[in-house]
Amino acid sequence: MRIGMGLNYAGGFKETVDELADFEKAGLDIVYVPEAYSFDAVSQMGYIAAKTERLEIGSGILNIYSRTPTAIAQTAAGLDYVSDGRFTLGIGASGPQVIEGFHGVPYTAPLGRTREIIEICRKVWRRERVQHDGKHYKLPLPPEQGTGLGKALKIINHPVRADIPVMVAAIGPKNVELTAEIADGWEPIFYMPEKAADVWGASLAAGRAKRDASLGELDVVGQAALAIGDDVQGYLEFGRPMAALYIGGMGAKGRNFYNDLARRYGFEKEAEEIQDLYLDGKKDEAAAKVPQELLEKMSLIGSEGHVRERLAAMKESGITTLNVSPIAGDHKGRIALIEKVKQMAADLA
Repeated sequence: MRIGMGLNYAGGFKETVDELADFEKAGLDIVYVPEAYSFDAVSQMGYIAAKTERLEIGSGILNIYSRTPTAIAQTAAGLDYVSDGRFTLGIGASGPQVIEGFHGVPYTAPLGRTREIIEICRKVWRRERVQHDGKHYKLPLPPEQGTGLGKALKIINHPVRADIPVMVAAIGPKNVELTAEIADGWEPIFYMPEKAADVWGASLAAGRAKRDASLGELDVVGQAALAIGDDVQGYLEFGRPMAALYIGGMGAKGRNFYNDLARRYGFEKEAEEIQDLYLDGKKDEAAAKVPQELLEKMSLIGSEGHVRERLAAMKESGITTLNVSPIAGDHKGRIALIEKVKQMAADLA
């Protein structure tokens, strides 16, 4: 099981990247850089590539709407180049609020677009002349849709790898099925190992049944807050505001993927209450309604014995890369947590 970590630079981006060298020495395998509607992730990942040596770098995630498919492919090839083959392209559909609100692009056909984008990216990385006649993307652009001067081109540079790993963030049944069929990795959010098979098992099985054997096994990337000790239970509360934001506020009534997931986990009543309160502006009350069971089972927070049990449950459910958020009072403490969980994961082998 690989150990990853999301980049959190609340204290300063350059300072955080300087600290990544210590995490690298502690055994951290991969760092994921978010984008959402903050600073772009690409410039930050390029900076990280220059400041690290072994650490893998992943976009977590780039949305599929605000860049053309070939721009995504160029970006991935460029990041793989400056990192000497250490890049993972993480993509996802995001949601209507961000895509239509921040980018001004219609939120349409996320599944079809994801499939075509991955196909186009792989053509670019293989240095094929990019010709694609899909429902959502046509390359070159047909004459009747432009000047008629478009040509089928191949990327000028020789990419470091023709098979840059592609990870897809997905939680809906069809999205997960598609991911298991065509992607190298899958990143769900709010991962509860005990409920994973019930919620996603059928979709994963359907996708894997159509999977090309040359892709190898699907890398399953789970997320979990991490704190180890006899007095860390209170850290579970740190997860409440974020869970409430996603379950309650990341979408409208009937169009919130994270709310749907909470319902599929069995928290129908709580999901409705959280959403009603959050959309009514009562964020603290919404956070208070986040089920304690959800916070506990999607985290690695507790005594060493408890964390070992939760880690084993994660692995048993299929997790192959664990993306942790270490919680400690200082940098030294966070380094110690990465070292500890890295050893715990090795002990499970």
